[in-house]
Amino acid sequence: MRFKKGMDYVHISKYCYTISIILTIVGVISLAIFGLNYSVDFRAGSSVDITLTQDLTEDQIHPILEGISADQGTAINPGDNRMTLRFEKVLDENQEMQLKEEITKLDAGASFEVNTVDPEMAKELARNAIYSVLISCIGIIIYVSIRFEWRFAVAAIVALLHDAFLVVAVFSIFRFEVDLTFIIAVLTIIGYSINDTIVIFDRIRENLRFAKLKTRQDLIDLVNKSVAQTIMRSIYTAVTVFIAALFLFLLGGESIRMFSLAMVIGLIFGAYSTIFIASPIWFLLKSRQKNKPAHAAS
Repeated sequence: MRFKKGMDYVHISKYCYTISIILTIVGVISLAIFGLNYSVDFRAGSSVDITLTQDLTEDQIHPILEGISADQGTAINPGDNRMTLRFEKVLDENQEMQLKEEITKLDAGASFEVNTVDPEMAKELARNAIYSVLISCIGIIIYVSIRFEWRFAVAAIVALLHDAFLVVAVFSIFRFEVDLTFIIAVLTIIGYSINDTIVIFDRIRENLRFAKLKTRQDLIDLVNKSVAQTIMRSIYTAVTVFIAALFLFLLGGESIRMFSLAMVIGLIFGAYSTIFIASPIWFLLKSRQKNKPAHAAS
């Protein structure tokens, strides 16, 4: 008996593919031209986090920075009772002491935390970040291939790479700062997205066991039915986590702001890809299975 109720997710996915391809192309162009706005975590330099006891303005800080090192590309990120100074070059001991002395004159209760990354360490952190994402994807491919079948694994990885890349693209386009917490957010998004995708894949596999698939339309109905049976669970989960991430972004400290922002963006793309990318890709692979009738996955 064909499933006739609800939305035709397989048909809608054709338009979603177009949207995703356009966003991907824009992201590739942005990355090629502008790259990412790396924080001091991924490039050599110093980061000075200052906890203040009174409000200081950028106009008060700029003369101090110019007196210390006007050519090092300093940046000021003010927050509530906090200020973060970024230097593209590593501050030497004298510059660091001078900076502390000058700011202490303005706020005697100020406290400082200086983080320094040398060029080799910055390269190693960037390299390890890429490795961590790749290893995660390889592990997911192996798990899904064993647990389900290779078509599910391919669909899951395409959806995951789609989510991760679009988050990176958004950060490139809007020049948001990429730090270590951003990498943690991407890995968290991958974990969340695969969990949501596996729920739908498991439902597809269960429905395959009892389905009699004779035509392409039967397979379309099966995918639509499986998505419809799990979509509310996916939406409720996504909305719940999204609200938490959004309030972390709005009310959280400066140190987790980029993590929270990446989570908010990634959750949107993750919910979208789980429904309109992963399952339809599996359908395309299954429907093109040559010389074999569609049957339950082993």
